[in-house]
Amino acid sequence: MARYTDADCKRCRREKMKLFLKGSKCESPKCPFEKRPYPPGQHGRGRSKESEYLLQLREKQKATRMYGVLEKQFSNYYKEAQRMPGKTGENLLRILESRLDNVVFRAGFAKSRDMARQLVTHGHLMVNGHKVDIPSFRVSPNDVVDVRPSSLEMTPFIVAHAEIGEKTVPPWLEVVPSKMRILVHSIPSREGIDTQVNEQLIVELYSK
Repeated sequence: MARYTDADCKRCRREKMKLFLKGSKCESPKCPFEKRPYPPGQHGRGRSKESEYLLQLREKQKATRMYGVLEKQFSNYYKEAQRMPGKTGENLLRILESRLDNVVFRAGFAKSRDMARQLVTHGHLMVNGHKVDIPSFRVSPNDVVDVRPSSLEMTPFIVAHAEIGEKTVPPWLEVVPSKMRILVHSIPSREGIDTQVNEQLIVELYSK
């Protein structure tokens, strides 16, 4: 599967905001965005004309980059969100939030979604007692996500266990530190999603 292989920090600079793609590095003084908070490239400091279409496109790009989703997959998520009852934009964010890699990240078991995706792909997580190695797997209310017993002594999970409590876990999830377990109580409402994305602009883009 095609994946972006250039520097992640360029993506933050392109969107003119931190997307927190590099975990703890994004919160340190070493973050390149702190030194160069403008788009990369020769004309990065120039004033680009921000048309309505550009604003909508940038919002969509911001969402795909935050959640690490490819264009085709994101488009499929949008079509699914359209078919669901309720507001399309909010449905889209709920779909993205319910991905297993995002749940692992939100629970504090990984410092970034990229790291969470890698942990899932390598088979270190179980859902309801079954190994799941697909990052796009979608959790449902009352699902139980566990770290596989054979993986508990791995450095990423030892570090995560020591740091549980330092990161705020959204109310729709619950972490059981003693078992390195995540309880999924519900799929979040829009108010429970702190992603800085204007989903209405994305809807307007796809509605053209």
